[in-house]
Amino acid sequence: MMQLKSQDWTLIKHRLTPYLFLLPALILLVLTVFWPAIQAFYLSFTSYEDLSQPAQWIGFGNFLRLWKDAVFWKTLENTFLYLVGVVPILVMVPLGLAILVNQKLRGMNWFRAAYYTPVVISMVVAGIAWKWLYAENGLLNQVLTTLGLFPEGIPWLTSPEKLLGIVPISLASVMAVTVWKGLGYYMVIYLAGLQSIPADVYEAAAIDGSDGIRKHWDITVPLMKPYLALVAVISAISATKVFEEVYIMTQGGPLNSSKTIVYYLYEEAFSNLEISYACTIGLVLFLIILGLSVLRLAINQQNGDNMTV
Repeated sequence: MMQLKSQDWTLIKHRLTPYLFLLPALILLVLTVFWPAIQAFYLSFTSYEDLSQPAQWIGFGNFLRLWKDAVFWKTLENTFLYLVGVVPILVMVPLGLAILVNQKLRGMNWFRAAYYTPVVISMVVAGIAWKWLYAENGLLNQVLTTLGLFPEGIPWLTSPEKLLGIVPISLASVMAVTVWKGLGYYMVIYLAGLQSIPADVYEAAAIDGSDGIRKHWDITVPLMKPYLALVAVISAISATKVFEEVYIMTQGGPLNSSKTIVYYLYEEAFSNLEISYACTIGLVLFLIILGLSVLRLAINQQNGDNMTV
């Protein structure tokens, strides 16, 4: 057998050392992420008649059940409405706020802090506070009653009726909390992008007659397209995984009008103890989020590695 020289051993040590440092984190990742994911994938093809007994293999039975499940399609529809209702607002409005707070005016740091404050507030605290605001005798209904707009108030969280015939009122009310909570976060992303635009570009545009609001349409928006795309993908992933707001404020009601796919997964797993069926829902959710994540990676590669969040 060929004996390794001391130089070869040194080279092997240099190459193995980084992996030895990564080994503890890798073991933890396998035990807490990869192995549970593999188990969940396996369980989606099984069924439990009794949780005290081993799971029985049923193949694609859970997927056929999912295909015929009206509640699942309702939650998928609600999740899609969440995406359509929340993502465009979280893409455009934070850009306007970022342009506003990027001005070199006195006291602008206070405005930045005010817009970012909802981000650092716990969702539990925010959900409870908004639930009080939405209550039948809450502040919002009291203001509407005082102004004479809606004398009987609006059942913000208890009505399955659709707003404009599209979005249930309860779901729209939860969407408003998500938007309020995310504006400051995406504003900071845009602010980083705005501060990377050289002032010379705006000065040259002003010479050509592009000034005021027009300069943002001619200069800011085109140069911010990578950030716009990134925020769109990130906010879409977050909207797809929404859970806390629904759990705290409506618990999916009334009549499943505000139930999202993640909350349905939680309900099946922990309320109905349908572990295998919940894993099947989780697998579908994983494929949706995987598609959005691949889209985000493609955008990052297209726009370079200099833009990280």
